[in-house]
Amino acid sequence: MNVKQAKEYIKNAVSLYLKKDEFGEYRVPVVRQRPIFLLGAPGIGKTAIMEQIAQEMGIALVSYSMTHHTRQSALGLPFITQKEYGGTSYSVSEYTMSEIIASIYDTMEESGWREGILFLDEINCVSETLAPAMLQFLQYKVFGRHRVPEGWIIVTAGNPPEYNKSVREFDVVTLDRLKVLEVDPDYEVWKEYAYGKRIHNAVLSYLELKKEHFYHMEMTAKGRSYVTARGWEDLSEILMLYEEETLAVDETLVGQYLRSEKIVKEFTAYYDLYQKYKREYRINDILAGTPSERALEKAKRASFDERLSLLGMLMDRVLADMKEVTGKKGYLEDLRHPLKSLGELAEEGSAAALLGQMEKQSQGRRTLLEKQRTANSLSDEDKKKHRQVISFLEDCQRALAMYEGSGESAYGLVKEKYNSEVIRLRQETEKVQAMLHALFVFVEEAFGQGNEMLVLVTELTVDRAGAQFIATFGSPDYSRYSQELMLSERRDSIREQIKELNLGQDKEVKE
Repeated sequence: MNVKQAKEYIKNAVSLYLKKDEFGEYRVPVVRQRPIFLLGAPGIGKTAIMEQIAQEMGIALVSYSMTHHTRQSALGLPFITQKEYGGTSYSVSEYTMSEIIASIYDTMEESGWREGILFLDEINCVSETLAPAMLQFLQYKVFGRHRVPEGWIIVTAGNPPEYNKSVREFDVVTLDRLKVLEVDPDYEVWKEYAYGKRIHNAVLSYLELKKEHFYHMEMTAKGRSYVTARGWEDLSEILMLYEEETLAVDETLVGQYLRSEKIVKEFTAYYDLYQKYKREYRINDILAGTPSERALEKAKRASFDERLSLLGMLMDRVLADMKEVTGKKGYLEDLRHPLKSLGELAEEGSAAALLGQMEKQSQGRRTLLEKQRTANSLSDEDKKKHRQVISFLEDCQRALAMYEGSGESAYGLVKEKYNSEVIRLRQETEKVQAMLHALFVFVEEAFGQGNEMLVLVTELTVDRAGAQFIATFGSPDYSRYSQELMLSERRDSIREQIKELNLGQDKEVKE
């Protein structure tokens, strides 16, 4: 299965394990809560999906790599204590709490969240001294004498032996206590994730042309050659920083992230070509609705590979702005509740009371942000939204710090600031809608309604920010072209069915 399928399976399993009966007891007893074991090649996103699951389910996440753990750090250190049996005192060995279990309790104390996932990576790389204790842990959720708290589900992960020399293959007794999910690399699934993360468009455009280079693993005369999803994502981030600082990208840089000489050479050459296209086509002019005749003619004569690269650059800019707009809309909607409570207070309170309430709201939001961060269940979108709300409230606090008017007039200033943000959002929305219209017009003029238009409509549909923007604000161009493409696809399907039924041949016979 791919990581998307594995993610849904894990979410379902965690949801069932956390299900309670009418007395508040977990329906599946701890001893029957088989830990999940994700087995797959390195760098395909096993850790990333655990973070997504915690964020989407609203539970905590504690992650540990088992490669560095010894028996002492996992089980705790021994110490001598005195106990009395039958009136006689004895010296007894006990163990301090495991570092792993202690970290769960730390997370619970700091975040206030009582349920979560304990994710143990590289579980099949544990040291020989720790291996026997793992069997007890996997079945009874116990390290030494200390148990994993109720409400915490165990998910583990590891690499197959061919990818890691440190791997110890599990025996049947161990495997019989696990729910094993074998996960394979899948570019189409990773692409959905990449759109959300705004992976550099040069990476996505290249992989659209060279899907076989998404995940690569082979043994060469120089050693193991490999390229992983993690490598592409890390390369994307450094490319963006290099471009911000106008630094030159070369094979040495790319080779630090992609460990395949052939793919390094091909991607670096493509990246240089990509930058050339960016300069020659003047992306900003196209999206402003004023493409040059030279750009239009060049696009019409371009190869399909060059057309895909150009389309990718245009869409990357539009989708990034769409994400910004939908994110700002989410933050303004999130502000409505605190502003409503301020409005109710303003009717009877003073400006000072209003200021005090805003201070409580911003501090409360900071506390929530910190708790979610501690629980490792904070998405990038939510983090940005929290920070925007905090920034708005603190800006208002500074504006009202020296204000001596009534509560209602003070609230009027806050409301005015909020309305200004709404107006700015409307202006940004209209700008993005204009860019989107210009994009459709250019694709129609340059490529007609061929494969390029199909790619544009499809990518806007599958991209989360694009789909959310269009669903919220609309796009007549998207509606029209998607409908036309669906009708065209339906006509082609009918023609194929006619051919299969030999209806055309029958007609000729009758005539």
